[in-house]
Amino acid sequence: MQEFDHIQSLWQSHTVAVKLSSDEMLAQAKKEVNAMRNRSVLNIAGLGLSFLALASLLFFHFQSWATYAGIAVLLIAIGASIFVIYKGQRLISQNDFTTHPNEFLERLKAYQISRFNLHHKMYWIYTAALIIGTSLYFVEVLSYMDLWAQVLIVIFTPLWMILCSTFIRKAVVKKDMERIALLIEKFERLGSQFKEQ
Repeated sequence: MQEFDHIQSLWQSHTVAVKLSSDEMLAQAKKEVNAMRNRSVLNIAGLGLSFLALASLLFFHFQSWATYAGIAVLLIAIGASIFVIYKGQRLISQNDFTTHPNEFLERLKAYQISRFNLHHKMYWIYTAALIIGTSLYFVEVLSYMDLWAQVLIVIFTPLWMILCSTFIRKAVVKKDMERIALLIEKFERLGSQFKEQ
């Protein structure tokens, strides 16, 4: 048993230094930055389509002011989210990281803070606005539906929000934060490699 422990300790103490060339690391970083930019653009586009779809509801005739108030709250929440995501997206797309790597690294760190705030502070404000807006909207709209549809919507909507706020959100936040931290680490290593050369 002692031999196994000795072999295991030798194995754990043995590290292999993987050296990537600066060109390979730059290519990986460029691919990841482009993926982040594309994800942000897709998020903005999706929220933009949601905004337009909800705004089109303003042209319907509703009896209750609560329905229009609910739509307005939802539009404000989506509009604010678009603004915050766009602001973050501009941080990583304003300059070319191949010509100004240190400036881009600083912007990437600011983007990391922006995403943290989006996932933690802004998310709960957005969720509260969605709950209020949806509740106000459903005050009138549910009255036009059959009882089985009302029950289904009243049960499904909170369950969906709870699922999104717990399991899905945690997975998305973890993956997003890890991706940004890894990219920052790559740029820091890339910068140190350029200093060594």
